[in-house]
Amino acid sequence: MSIAISILGGLGLFLYGMNIMAQGLQNSAGDRLKRIIELLTSNVVMGVLVGTVVTAIIQSSSATTVMVVGFVNAGIMTLNQAIGVIMGANIGTTVTAQLVSFNLEGLAPIALGIGIILYLFSSKTSVKNIAQILLGFGILFTGMEFMKDAVKPLAEYKGFTDALIGFGHRPILGLLLGFAITGIVQSSSASMGMLIALATQGLIPLSSALPILYGDNIGTCVTSLLSSIGASRNAKRAAIMHLLFNLIGSILFLLVLNRPITYIVTQIDPTDAARQIANAHTLFNLINVAILLPFSKYIVKLAIKLVPDNNDENDDKATKYLDERMLETPSIALGNTIKEISRMGNIAKKCLSSSMDGFINKSEKSAKIAFETEETINTLQKSILNYLLNLSKTSLPENLVESVDVLFNTVNDIERIGDHSENIAELATTAIEKDLDLSSEGVAEVKEMYKMVIQNYEGALKLINEKDHVLARQILEREEEVNRIEKSIRINHIYRLNNEKCSIDSGILYIDLISNLERVSDHCANIAKRSIN
Repeated sequence: MSIAISILGGLGLFLYGMNIMAQGLQNSAGDRLKRIIELLTSNVVMGVLVGTVVTAIIQSSSATTVMVVGFVNAGIMTLNQAIGVIMGANIGTTVTAQLVSFNLEGLAPIALGIGIILYLFSSKTSVKNIAQILLGFGILFTGMEFMKDAVKPLAEYKGFTDALIGFGHRPILGLLLGFAITGIVQSSSASMGMLIALATQGLIPLSSALPILYGDNIGTCVTSLLSSIGASRNAKRAAIMHLLFNLIGSILFLLVLNRPITYIVTQIDPTDAARQIANAHTLFNLINVAILLPFSKYIVKLAIKLVPDNNDENDDKATKYLDERMLETPSIALGNTIKEISRMGNIAKKCLSSSMDGFINKSEKSAKIAFETEETINTLQKSILNYLLNLSKTSLPENLVESVDVLFNTVNDIERIGDHSENIAELATTAIEKDLDLSSEGVAEVKEMYKMVIQNYEGALKLINEKDHVLARQILEREEEVNRIEKSIRINHIYRLNNEKCSIDSGILYIDLISNLERVSDHCANIAKRSIN
């Protein structure tokens, strides 16, 4: 019992250390990680490189693959792009196994000491990120040492050692064991760490370790398969592609390449079993990618056949770019949130233009479109705000926390623009039902004001994606012009009323219309002000 508790404790420290180190690496990478993802093209080789680099940064092939499922689910990555990243993720995850196969436990106290000093006594974000990496490194190797010490007494249990040796003669059992352990722990790096800990104490020979290693690679697919539940069909296909790639590779190595890989790793390092296992893990993934890369299109086609199209399925979603899986990498999740807010903003623009068309041209169809679009805006607002709330709870770098706060307010401004558009659509409906007309002068004034407002709104939408102080100041100057136009319109309207050029009923709608337009411009100015601050 004490051995099991010690192993669990060591495993817990290992996973926690890996998580802290990954967070520090992600925070240090920040926008660079986002730019790495954006390098994606239809070129599958570029996808492999991106998958390798990203997984080396976030220290988890499962997290990368889950992220890929999220990208595919959001419609911003194709299956042909995804297969390359999935292959690269398998290569990137070998970094952790290589790291823990070296006897670096002596560095753990030094890394912990330096890390805690930097974390406590530095206020710089970049230094704190480095401190987090050092702390994660130290905790990871402390956990590794715990596991090595925990399994040491197992050498005295002949039944246990015989069972481990038996996996070399019954590789299918070893494959199933590796699959089960990784499926439960949800981390191939952690299961590889346990395997290396056993090898370090001389408890498991390479012949027995290899089938377990192959099973580890299949077991890591469980995370992405679980994450695809409830996702789009393409997202399910991405998860299936991950399983197919690792399953085909494992069978290939188990039946054909087991002896060659054994020969190679023993030649590289004849005496160190831990290094042999780490090298076998790296070679397995490198060779697997090299063999299956030319057949990547066929893996995609097989996944599509296994998860066929369903014409009855409705894949329309309230949000296009948001996916909970992406919260694993906050900087990328933030970038996709901005895309979703821009999309919401364009929908609100459609709502505004439809409502104005309904009012000016007395179009019931346009007014109806405005009402329907405003409902979509409300749905998007709730979804985006909930996502932003979850994003704010992640380990966002300090420089991005303020960006999240700004986006909260921007979303609310866009929703309010949708509300004012709905108000204008209601005015249009009233005008149609009562057959009310504006004077030609009134129509001309409204069109002039609307032209200024829509310019402001288009500028505000640009500011969501990029900071442009010149554009922001132009919006604020134009907002002052909109206010002057509104006052002028009110004065002109009173003049027309006094001269009976406009009816009272039409005049009421007219004043409400320009009031709503002015409020829309106010919200555009709010977005501009936050862009400057």
